[in-house]
Amino acid sequence: MPYGYTALLLFLSKLGILRSFAIVCINCLYLFCGLYFIRKIFGYIRSPYFLFFLVLLNWTIIKFVTHPLSEMQYLFFSMASLYAFHLFVEQKKITHLFLAFLLAGFAFITRTVGISLVAALLVSLTWEYRKELIRLIKKNKITVIVVGVCIGIVLIFSRQLGLNHYTGVMSKQFNEGLRFQDVILWHFSEWGELFLNTSKYKVISYLPGRLGGTLFLIAGIVGICGFIYICFIKKSRIPFIVKTYLFFYMLLLFNWPFPDPRFWVPVIPLVAAVISQTPFTLKPVFKPIAFSYLLVYSLLGLASVAYITYTSFNKKEFSKNQARGVYRNEYEVHFFGKPLSDTVTHIDQNLVDFLNKYDR
Repeated sequence: MPYGYTALLLFLSKLGILRSFAIVCINCLYLFCGLYFIRKIFGYIRSPYFLFFLVLLNWTIIKFVTHPLSEMQYLFFSMASLYAFHLFVEQKKITHLFLAFLLAGFAFITRTVGISLVAALLVSLTWEYRKELIRLIKKNKITVIVVGVCIGIVLIFSRQLGLNHYTGVMSKQFNEGLRFQDVILWHFSEWGELFLNTSKYKVISYLPGRLGGTLFLIAGIVGICGFIYICFIKKSRIPFIVKTYLFFYMLLLFNWPFPDPRFWVPVIPLVAAVISQTPFTLKPVFKPIAFSYLLVYSLLGLASVAYITYTSFNKKEFSKNQARGVYRNEYEVHFFGKPLSDTVTHIDQNLVDFLNKYDR
C-alpha cells in the first residue's frame, strides 16, 4: 500500500514481462522524464549539465533506479505535476491546473508522501493567484466541481487506499518510546549520506568509534542548513511552487519515524536544480576545496555504478548484501539437494537457518 506501483507490477506481470530488464528500463524512463520536466521548470539554468552530473552520479539514484520500488514512479508523477502547474502559471490555462492536480493524485496513489505535493499546489494556487482564482472559479465551475469531487473521493476511500495504515504506523512508533530528537538526527545523517555521496554503512566500519556517524551527521547539518539558505532565504528565481513543495516534503519527512535515505530520492533532482541555479562566487582559496569535493563526488558515483552493475549480474555476490548495504555473512543453502541461490538472490538469515534445519 498504496497501490500505484503495485498496479504497475501487476500490469507487467499480466503482459508476461515482469523481468529485471523491464523494471529497470521503466525506472530509467521515469527518471529521465522527471529530469526533462525539471529542466523545463528551471529553464534559466545556464549549466544544465551540472544538474545532470549531481543527479545521475548520486549513489541513491543509481541504487534505486535498479530496484522494484516506487521512488522513480513517484518522481515522474510529482515532477510532471510541478511542470503542469508551471505551465499554468505561464499560460493561465485551466486544463494545465486540472492536469497538475490529476498527476498529483497519481503521485499520491504511488506514495502517500504525495500529500505534500497536493498541499503545495493548493497553497501556491491560493497565495499567488488569489485574485485570479476567484475569476477562474466563476468561469470554470464544472472543472472546479470535478476537482472537488476527486479530492472528496480520495478522502472518503482513504482507508481502502491504505492511507490510514501509514498514519497509524507513524503514531505507533512514537507511542512505543521513540524520541523525536532521534528522528531528527536520523534525517540529518541521511542528508550527510546524500552530500557525501555514499552510504554511511559502507564507511563507519572503517572509522574508529562513533567518528563515522558523527561525520555524516555534521555533513548533513551543514548541507541542509546551506540548502535552506539558498532555497528559502537567499533571493533567487526558484518558482514558488518548488519552494512550497520542498518545504512540505521536508516537514513531513523530518517527522517520519524511519531512517532510510531512499525517502529523499524523489526530491534529489529538485535539490540538485536549486543548487545548480545558484551562482557561487568562491574565493581562490576555496576553489581547490570545491574541485576536490566534486572530484570525490564523481568518483564515488562512478564506483556506485560499477558496484551496482557488478552485483546485478552476480547472484552470489548480490545475495550477500541487504537493501541498506549492510553486509551479512550468509552461506550457501541447499534445499532438496539444490543451491537455493540458483533461484533466489536475497535470503533473510532467519530463513537460511530454518531451511537448513528443515532440509536436515
